[in-house]
Amino acid sequence: MVVCGVIGAAVMAAADEIVFHQVLGWHHFYDRSTTGVGLLSDGLLHTAELLALVAGFFLYADLRRRGTLAPAHAWAGLFLGLGAFQLFDGIVDHKLLRLHQIRYGVDLAPYDWAWNLGGLALLLTGVVLGVRAARLGRAAGPAS
Repeated sequence: MVVCGVIGAAVMAAADEIVFHQVLGWHHFYDRSTTGVGLLSDGLLHTAELLALVAGFFLYADLRRRGTLAPAHAWAGLFLGLGAFQLFDGIVDHKLLRLHQIRYGVDLAPYDWAWNLGGLALLLTGVVLGVRAARLGRAAGPAS
């Protein structure tokens, strides 16, 4: 579940970076300095996200190769990672550390609510999938 959680967090970081930083140009990862520092911070975020994706997929491939991949747990981990990244970004990066906001020059409340409720929905989906995966594992019993 942890391996796919890393993949999920990296996928959400990539989606954030591509959509909000590059395509829409709404913010940089760190907006409290110059544009150059903002672009550097985006590059560092992108580097970390790519490293996490590559590492996650190598670990995922290793689980498959060893025959120990549990698909139900993998899906749970993916959604937990997606939601955890989004909520961390929305609460810690946006509100506590104020590294950046979703968008500038507009009422932030609808954006914050949408971002954080979306993250919560992804996280809760992961929890539900994780509970189901655990129940399936207990129902199957120990392997012979």
